[in-house]
Amino acid sequence: MAATTYERLKLHITPEKFYVEACDDGANDVLIIDRVSTEVTLSVKKDIPPSAVTRPIFGILGTIHLVAGNYLIVITKKKKIGEFFNHVIWKATDFDVLSYKKTMLHLTDIQLQDNKTFLAMINHVLTVDGFYFSTTYDLTHTLQRLSNTSPEFQEMSLLERADQRFVWNGHLLRELSAQPEVHRFALPVLHGFITMHSCSINGKYFDWILISRRSCFRAGVRYYVRGIDSEGHAANFVETEQIVHYNGSRASFVQTRGSIPLYWSQRPNLKYKPQPLINKVANHLDGFQRHFDSQVIIYGKQVIINLVNQKGSEKPLEQAFAAMVSSLANGMIRYIAFDFHKECKNMRWDRLSILLDQVAEMQDELSYFLVDSAGMVVSNQEGVFRSNCMDCLDRTNVIQSLLARRSLQAQLQRLGVLHVGQKLEEQDEFEKIYKNAWADNANACAKQYAGTGALKTDFTRTGKRTQLGLLMDGWNSLIRYYKNNFSDGFRQDSIDLFLGNYSVDELESHSPLSVPRDLKFLALPIIMVVAFSMCIICLLMAGDTWTETLAYVLFWAVASIGTFFIILYNGKDFVDAPRLVQKEKID
Repeated sequence: MAATTYERLKLHITPEKFYVEACDDGANDVLIIDRVSTEVTLSVKKDIPPSAVTRPIFGILGTIHLVAGNYLIVITKKKKIGEFFNHVIWKATDFDVLSYKKTMLHLTDIQLQDNKTFLAMINHVLTVDGFYFSTTYDLTHTLQRLSNTSPEFQEMSLLERADQRFVWNGHLLRELSAQPEVHRFALPVLHGFITMHSCSINGKYFDWILISRRSCFRAGVRYYVRGIDSEGHAANFVETEQIVHYNGSRASFVQTRGSIPLYWSQRPNLKYKPQPLINKVANHLDGFQRHFDSQVIIYGKQVIINLVNQKGSEKPLEQAFAAMVSSLANGMIRYIAFDFHKECKNMRWDRLSILLDQVAEMQDELSYFLVDSAGMVVSNQEGVFRSNCMDCLDRTNVIQSLLARRSLQAQLQRLGVLHVGQKLEEQDEFEKIYKNAWADNANACAKQYAGTGALKTDFTRTGKRTQLGLLMDGWNSLIRYYKNNFSDGFRQDSIDLFLGNYSVDELESHSPLSVPRDLKFLALPIIMVVAFSMCIICLLMAGDTWTETLAYVLFWAVASIGTFFIILYNGKDFVDAPRLVQKEKID
């Protein structure tokens, strides 16, 4: 079986069945999905009824079961990102969610409402930018992994051979994956960021590509998913690969990021920065070892760069991380703590060179992957930098962009694009492309995890910290605060439903969506707003008797401030919490 999926498809709809027709040259296959029995079969074009309603589609994302029954999710719009070694890479930009059922009359009012909420969750995930695919190329693997494969692997379908960590529609494709004969209709989709640029330095043209692959294991939003799970999967784990293609030669440099691999939490509670809590009873070493055992198997040596603060609320996490590395005593793992905020305070971002100088020799040892135009492997990457801060977003992306530039400098010199002594930073046109691409990568990763664009992107884009950048960081921080406290429960539920961490059971007697909120938690914010408003009204309508007015103002001021502190004290009860999957409670 060729490692491709069908590129051109038509969806034919009748009241009883969905017919997905392969329209590639020479193709005669038709995937038939029975809307009543949900059976999936493979047939030929002559079986498509002429009465069917027809529309073009660009891929099957998969199927999902909700209260009303099964739904088919298809890609309806796509955008070309570029070509990758003669393989076209696409971004999916619009989707359609189609019900198998022709009517909802079989549902109660509560079931109808639940089904509407579940549909909103699925559509929410689909509106988060960053779904990519190729019908002819395996985007889930790095160049180095693909270079070290067997002939049997090469013959597998894209779905079979894909790295399941990065197949975001793996759960949605479970029915198709069980039937190998229909795998050419099963399209693995990546979530993250991809950008491609044709560049020129010294009159020599090369392709420069940046790919970030978000793991679907322990996926979620900023404050509800931290640390690791029992399998050693880290929250917000992203594999980022930088690729150069010049005159048939290909070079790649891979880095990873992921939450501090301990059992810890940081649940939202209306405070700007909730206190991180480390689990006092969990076997941290077991989960920690599982995490790094898998990382060493996949990537080789691990150079950990921990960028968290070494004082305040982040200090215990840095100390625990260092202690775990020491306890593990694995020669394949090295640990470097660099207090990003302390070292770069007062906008002294030039001091990042301290870290780069510290790891320069290690980076040379890790090397990079390089294969020449004849297909011979010239060098392998022997390990990766595993960077983290608290969110593995802003500070992490800055450091990754600097490490990637240093590797790119060496690659372009080796390939003969840069002359001896030339610096990449001096190539103004390319530097603009490079910096903007890494800033876009930061924004994509941040929006997918924290709900807003990244912070500190002014440095990534311009190479210096600016006052405007600080103002934009303040605005993004404010938006993050709101989303993390008042909408992330829904976002987390949406991801859990999409990835199959929660399965809908329409026969369930008690829906998790119907848990009523305590009335006091609905009433207190209203009371606070009313009291504050009355305080302002009393000031605006002050009459001749200031003593009486002052008494009213004080009464309403005390009422509003008192209510505010009651809400703040019970902050965790006022935030939008997930309802579908019980998240770890770490006390």
